[in-house]
Amino acid sequence: MGRIYKPNSVLSAYSGSSSSDPSTPSLTTSTSLTEIVNGSHQFKITGYSLLKGLGIGKHIASDTFNVGGYAWAIYFFPDGKSPEENAAGHVSLYVALVSEGTDVRALFELKLLDQSGKEMHK
Repeated sequence: MGRIYKPNSVLSAYSGSSSSDPSTPSLTTSTSLTEIVNGSHQFKITGYSLLKGLGIGKHIASDTFNVGGYAWAIYFFPDGKSPEENAAGHVSLYVALVSEGTDVRALFELKLLDQSGKEMHK
């Protein structure tokens, strides 16, 4: 499940008097609204053991999916994205913003399931 935070600042001004008297104080206000959107995507990798040995830095990608009006994808590197990760026997998994020209903050949670469907890592 992921959460996307979209800050949106609105500035409004209000003058407490319709007079043009410069000594009359004016009142201004502003609001910052952060929209929170939740979503999820399941990326099932069938034949995981056959992917080992694909090569360091080589990945498979999920289909592009939309959450919060933005396009995302998951990239899985079965041999790690870098030689350091491969040497430690790790895999790499990334959630990537595919939409261009956007500024979005996102929090995400990844769950890995074994072949039986039981949660192994979080």
